[in-house]
Amino acid sequence: MNKKYLILTILLVVAAVTRLFPHPLNFAPIGAMALASGAYFGRNLWAFLAPLGIYWFSDLLVNNMLYSEFYNSFVLFTPGFGWLYLSFAAIIVLGSVVLKKVSVPRVLGGAIGASVLFFIISNFGVWLSDPDYPLTLEGLIVCYEMAIPFFRSTVAGDLVYSGAFFGLMEWTRQATYSWSWGEKTA
Repeated sequence: MNKKYLILTILLVVAAVTRLFPHPLNFAPIGAMALASGAYFGRNLWAFLAPLGIYWFSDLLVNNMLYSEFYNSFVLFTPGFGWLYLSFAAIIVLGSVVLKKVSVPRVLGGAIGASVLFFIISNFGVWLSDPDYPLTLEGLIVCYEMAIPFFRSTVAGDLVYSGAFFGLMEWTRQATYSWSWGEKTA
């Protein structure tokens, strides 16, 4: 494993651990974890396995320690996890496309895009699975309307955590210019 992968994997673990600390609803590192994974791991299997595996492990801790009173038994997967993980995978792909070259405008655009992808995909899953929303166009619209307050926190979290992820990765890259980062040099 090259140094870039090791540093990013450590940052992914640290970010996942922050989910265990008190924070506003949906103000989480999830979108930034996926975006940075796509940007720095590229389009390979590790780009998906590392962040999804770390996210799943943090879900185990969150669901079975912090939110255990909401469940009757041990929770292996968060309810609706398929939609959440699908949105996470889509954000990884977004990061691999938009952030081939890292810059402030691209990170900002990627973070907003990550929030939008998560909002659309996860709430579509809520609409399909929650009996409170009729499976009609009106039901879908109401579902998205009900999620708007959470979207604000998602955007704020994605912007803050993306700034931290990309800032730390680029600072480390500059500070350790002698490291090859696994890239070919002329």
